[in-house]
Amino acid sequence: MTAPAPQTKNAAWGWVLLAGLFEVGFTYALKMSQHDGKYLGLFLLCAIVSFECLAQALKTLPVGLAYAVWTGIGSVGTILVGLVLFGDSLSALRLGLLTVLIGSIAGLKIVDR
Repeated sequence: MTAPAPQTKNAAWGWVLLAGLFEVGFTYALKMSQHDGKYLGLFLLCAIVSFECLAQALKTLPVGLAYAVWTGIGSVGTILVGLVLFGDSLSALRLGLLTVLIGSIAGLKIVDR
């Protein structure tokens, strides 16, 4: 029996993206569970899937790089969910900092080539 082929960097980045999206899911579910306990299951599911996707990415990517991008995706996504679903405010400063964060995440991905 042969070992599976190692994943490509593109596949690893796909895992990081999925992990970040599920991180947004678990922060949303965590917020919702403050008012309705039925979201606890969604929180646990999203957290487990997020960590498993990150673990898959770490088979190929450096831990610091993958973690920084994962948390960045989760942060940006959670801010957007807060704006759209919870009516969080968006000041010019906050928008500027969000833009810097997105640029930093993209930069980390670019320098990994």
